[in-house]
Amino acid sequence: MLHLSRLRTLHELARLGTVGAVARSLSYSPSAVSQQLAQLEKETGTSLTEQVGRRLVLTDAGRVLAEHAAVLLEGVERAESDLAATRPALSGVLRVASFQSVMLSLIPPALTVLSAEHPDLQIEVHQREVEPAYEGLLAHEFDLVLGEEYPGLDEPHRPGVQREPLLEDPLLLAVPSSGPWCDPEGIEDLADASWTADPETVMPGVWVRNHLRGLGVEPRVRFETIDLLLQAHLVRSGHAVAIIPGLVAREHLGSARLLELAGAPRRRVHTAVRSGRRDHPATRALRTALAEAAASLDSAVPPKLS
Repeated sequence: MLHLSRLRTLHELARLGTVGAVARSLSYSPSAVSQQLAQLEKETGTSLTEQVGRRLVLTDAGRVLAEHAAVLLEGVERAESDLAATRPALSGVLRVASFQSVMLSLIPPALTVLSAEHPDLQIEVHQREVEPAYEGLLAHEFDLVLGEEYPGLDEPHRPGVQREPLLEDPLLLAVPSSGPWCDPEGIEDLADASWTADPETVMPGVWVRNHLRGLGVEPRVRFETIDLLLQAHLVRSGHAVAIIPGLVAREHLGSARLLELAGAPRRRVHTAVRSGRRDHPATRALRTALAEAAASLDSAVPPKLS
């Protein structure tokens, strides 16, 4: 008999490539991972791994079984989802990973809906950027994650993951209400301004810099932070200008001015789950609540930047 826990260890080795990474993903010690794989080889009577230099890699037989393991693990989650659908009420824990702007604007109203409609369903929310959130999803640390894509920068589709669009969020120019940067006629008027932006190691920071450079502006990023509330505060207090997603800009910029950029760029926000959980009642309930929260957002369009 093949044990699912050992098959999952093999699947993680195929996905992550090293015993150390598998150990971190499953919260095992490296020796425990090796023992699981050795036991699986005994159960199958087949060599599933081999040592190549200092690395343990899958044999051809190991890769074949790892592919079957992925199907079996997804099937188990589908079975759990079907069983959950037979129960009269939703219960248990749904673990969610989200980045900051969604946590601020969409998660709270969604939690309000879920607490009223499904009081026995507990939602745990963890703030993560997109890449760590996806790693946690595939490692079964999270059940649903929020992801984002910026114009021209698509998030790769990952095997075993099902995505569903949630909303398109405008990317707005935010300038102080007074001072030298308060009334630009065009983006070139902000060439000498102080900018605040995400680091260029993450997608939002890459997009902002690429977008401005494409318009002939090399931004002077004096304040680099992934904290959108800090970015908003720096604009609000007159120390910087920024391009900020509408989810944050509309609620947290106070008297600062918002302007629509040429071409009206938007980021795309989506939810993602492991494919086996797409039909789980808790997944459907949360996705519905998030969609209702997104539909209720202020859709007013700010003035256009010349």
